[in-house]
Amino acid sequence: MCIDNAGYGASLDVGKVYRALPTEKDARLHGMIRVVDNEGEDYLYSMNHFVEVKLPRAAREALLQAT
Repeated sequence: MCIDNAGYGASLDVGKVYRALPTEKDARLHGMIRVVDNEGEDYLYSMNHFVEVKLPRAAREALLQAT
């Protein structure tokens, strides 16, 4: 879930749950995570913009179908 969209107002919405994709090891080591943003594209963002949330299976499936 996005908790800070500073600098990415068009791409990220605070409070919105985004799909995270597998992220390259080097990127993770630098505090980055690959996320599918509002434009439907996957980009690397700082992990500081997000918190991990655990969703029930039905919610995960709905999110995957929506993206």
